[in-house]
Amino acid sequence: MNKDLLKSQLGTLERKLNLLLNEFGSIRQERAQLRAENEELRALLKSKDEQISGFQNKIKISKIVEGIDTEGEDSSELKKKIDVYIKEIDRCIAHLSK
Repeated sequence: MNKDLLKSQLGTLERKLNLLLNEFGSIRQERAQLRAENEELRALLKSKDEQISGFQNKIKISKIVEGIDTEGEDSSELKKKIDVYIKEIDRCIAHLSK
């Protein structure tokens, strides 16, 4: 009877060990997925921070343009050039964001 009890306990222990190993494997896989997701989110956050910085620079440039004296053709021409530069910078930022 002692042998049967030991076999039974050993079988129970093996089943529990297999369950723990399966759970460990699942947790390990989930951990790897979470790390990958974390890295993706960090990259996305960095991209969004750069985009915000670009928008802040655009706002600063727009304020400078608004502050330029609007009398005369030279300032009008300068505003047009700055607007073209801003659009080009926006296209570059959009291209780099992809």
